[in-house]
Amino acid sequence: MSSLSILAGSFTVLGAAVAAFGVVQARRPAFNVEEYFQNLDADAGTAGPVDVFEAQLAQPFWVRVVQPFSGKALKSVTRFTPSEYLERTHRKLLLAGLTRAMRAEEFVIAQSAATALLTLSALAYLVLAHPAPRTGIMMLVLAPVVGWCLPASWLSRKVTERQGSILRDLPDTLDLLAISVEAGMGFEGALEIVCQHFTSPLADEFARTLHEMELGLPRRDAFQNLKRRTAVPELSNFVLALLQADALGIPIGRVLKTQAVEMRSKRRQWAREKAAKLPVKMLFPLIGFIFPAIMVVILGPAVGGISHGLK
Repeated sequence: MSSLSILAGSFTVLGAAVAAFGVVQARRPAFNVEEYFQNLDADAGTAGPVDVFEAQLAQPFWVRVVQPFSGKALKSVTRFTPSEYLERTHRKLLLAGLTRAMRAEEFVIAQSAATALLTLSALAYLVLAHPAPRTGIMMLVLAPVVGWCLPASWLSRKVTERQGSILRDLPDTLDLLAISVEAGMGFEGALEIVCQHFTSPLADEFARTLHEMELGLPRRDAFQNLKRRTAVPELSNFVLALLQADALGIPIGRVLKTQAVEMRSKRRQWAREKAAKLPVKMLFPLIGFIFPAIMVVILGPAVGGISHGLK
């Protein structure tokens, strides 16, 4: 029974990985077959006609198999999935910085594939292993729920990690912005300096905002898009203060310096809060794992004497 469960689990993980990889890779640019064979002929010193069958075999797996299926699947997902759920998924992908890697419809396809694979694995386990009725019913109920919730949980974790990274990098970024503006650079030039010296999600978002302003989008609209793409309260407060200073004619350098000091103070408070929570978090591992071992070491040698004395 254990070997069957291990086999079913292996096929489930492998199938989910292939489905997710194929859906994501289907959006990459198509493989240029003629250019590929031309390069081969150039390397070999010969230039001959390209065989159609060999050209098709030379294409990657996701171009030959997954891409036609994913196109049909995307139409089906768009037709049958509620638009509100697709909008929420797109919003999470935007906050996680994954909109360039996948679309909301592709993520729903990955969820559906994981749900179907786990459900089929549970059915195969029930047919082959014949477990207890209670166990079988529990597996049939939990398999689709787990298959649907695992991708959503992964996406939520990506959103949380990215927002935490933006929050950690915000004080240092504001310091560099304030120093650059006080040195005589314009605000756009200071943003470019930040994008050159930092490699982080916040620097990527600032680079995108700077690119939008270079394309002619007003500064207010570009920073409103920045707020929408990040949804970090501290960054939203900074954007609001910056836009108010720009509207009222207040020097931006003074605003940046004030915001940098405030962000450093908030980061220090955040670190103190994390340190204050550590004793409470360490209490449960101590009670569950360390204290029993200490009790065994201390009272173990005395168990024989105590039991002999009680007799």
